[in-house]
Amino acid sequence: MGVIAVGRHILSWLIALFVITSPAFAQESTGWWNKDWPYRRAVTVDTSPSGVSLTGAIGRTVLLVRLHDGNFTFSDALDNGADLRVVDSDGKTPLPFHIERFDAANGMATLWVSVPSLNGGEKRRLWLYFGNKTASAGSAIAQTYDPDTVAAFHFSENAGQPARDLTANRNNAQNGAPGVDDNGAVARAAKFPGQGEIVIPASASLAVAAGGPLTVSAWVKPDQLQGEQALYAHGPLILGLANGAPFVLEGTQRIQGAVPLTQGKWTHLALVADGRTLRLYVNGIEAANRAGALPTLDGAVTLGGASGRPFTGELDEVRLSKTARPAAAILASAQSEGPSNKLVSVADAAERQSAGGGNFAYVLGKVEPIDAFIIGLCMIILVLATAVMIAKTRYLNRSVRANSVFLKRFRALHEHLTNMQKVAGITAGELDVIGRSPLGRLYETGVDELEVRREVRGLRPLSGEAVEAMRAAVDAEVVAESQKLDSWMVLLTIAISGGPFIGLLGTVLGVMNTFAGVAQAGDVNVNAIAPGIAAALMATIAGLACAIPSLFGYNYLNARISAVTDEMRVFVDRLITRLAEMQTETPPPATLQAAE
Repeated sequence: MGVIAVGRHILSWLIALFVITSPAFAQESTGWWNKDWPYRRAVTVDTSPSGVSLTGAIGRTVLLVRLHDGNFTFSDALDNGADLRVVDSDGKTPLPFHIERFDAANGMATLWVSVPSLNGGEKRRLWLYFGNKTASAGSAIAQTYDPDTVAAFHFSENAGQPARDLTANRNNAQNGAPGVDDNGAVARAAKFPGQGEIVIPASASLAVAAGGPLTVSAWVKPDQLQGEQALYAHGPLILGLANGAPFVLEGTQRIQGAVPLTQGKWTHLALVADGRTLRLYVNGIEAANRAGALPTLDGAVTLGGASGRPFTGELDEVRLSKTARPAAAILASAQSEGPSNKLVSVADAAERQSAGGGNFAYVLGKVEPIDAFIIGLCMIILVLATAVMIAKTRYLNRSVRANSVFLKRFRALHEHLTNMQKVAGITAGELDVIGRSPLGRLYETGVDELEVRREVRGLRPLSGEAVEAMRAAVDAEVVAESQKLDSWMVLLTIAISGGPFIGLLGTVLGVMNTFAGVAQAGDVNVNAIAPGIAAALMATIAGLACAIPSLFGYNYLNARISAVTDEMRVFVDRLITRLAEMQTETPPPATLQAAE
């Protein structure tokens, strides 16, 4: 088990290094909000050009988050979603939210999140926590909406039940929609067959003073386009459809969009009055406007029809606000709630708190002993290969520096070659450096060979056989120096060739073990298979981590070794030639002068 422990330790160190050096991963590893919640998923609100390009300050906004089997693991949450919590990007601040629908059996859920201080041109990351099996319901319906929102309706009631206002103003309707559609724009929607509009009694919070601000928004699906149909009516103000084209009527003043809505298709409509201009928006885009202010609005509000203007179709997500919402906020609502949502996205993978935050740490915790052994083996090979690369680099650097010092002294000697210890003026430090030079050792071998022949032959010129014998002696030293340079390089070739195959072996064994466990348990699902396969792939990662640095290091060292070896072979030719020339000339003086 020693190799297993080493493998886990080294892999943990590598993951920690990756976390430190990766800004993207560090951002995901925001501190865990509460240890009682074992899972979380990142929810990204993208108002930059890569999502929905919005500009300026949007302010506090209620955004829709859709969950499904592709981006949420319903089996890890409570059946009613009571354990869900939403935390702001700082990782500390819980955000108000509420659940409109949570259907674990069919893998569908919708929740509304109040996002404070949203701005255009940013990517804001929220955190959706879940998995606390003892948690109580965390929804805060009334707190989801800001004080300017005076009424909000999901129409999630059963047919005939009065429509309930979700804000703290309690502007509940006195009656319900004639029918319901369980598959509305978001969840359940109100269905109107051309009669039976919803009536909301008058209240102080619904009343609007003359010239006051107002925003009305709703999702609309007309089932027929003929005639005039009222969607919202409050005193002299009507938002509706005229032969399918959206219009706003204020007394006798009318503004109208040019393009009719598509029958049987959901469309987002909004009316914004800021005291100077009335604006009509279709799917978040301004469709018409006129200068002017609202008159006093009081009395009851009707939805889904008005006197003489019945509506045939469906309404969903009606929201009334006593403020003029900015255009960016209207577009944000239309985009987050519409089918082609590019504003809000939920991460495909969950993070697990017990893994220390992050997918890599989670996978590491799932590594089986056989994979840990393989990983440990690969890491040991990597450590040995790294030690060889470091040692060889230091040896080559030392040899190159020593060769440079030796060649300077060698050139200064000209034709008076002798043992370096006999050279006048040479220091002990210089001799020590030259002793570490491969060329210096070749030189000493050649000079020693010449001295041996002088003792036997005197100063007579060397025969061809004698010169070749000297060359053979120096060539033998070249081979010895080359072997020193190449020693332990085989470990790098083993790491390059064997590392990936060893890692692949670990992956195959891990996958086989995972499928065997699934077969024995009889539980075939992604949650049972994915962690084991992901952990098995760690062995392949370890093999590649072993091979890739070794490959680069081997190529670098091999190039430098080849350069040093070539330099030695060229030097041997120069050395033997000069030694042979010296033997045919007048012997040098007994005492050599140090070269300038």
